[in-house]
Amino acid sequence: MAPIPTPSEEPRDDPDAYVGLEAPNAERRAAERGWSTVRKLPPGAIVTMEYRFGRLNLEVEDGRVRRAWKG
Repeated sequence: MAPIPTPSEEPRDDPDAYVGLEAPNAERRAAERGWSTVRKLPPGAIVTMEYRFGRLNLEVEDGRVRRAWKG
């Protein structure tokens, strides 16, 4: 049986720190801090609920991050 892969450590970054940033700046900051995927979403978007290690979700309204969360 193959070993279960161990994911690398998730970035030690507070998603709340992205709230209020302009979307392009937030995306750039997330990449610099080690997030493997950044998902930009409009308010009220229907999204899948599976947890993706290393993904940062950004809810963007009028070009600014309104809410941010892991997974």
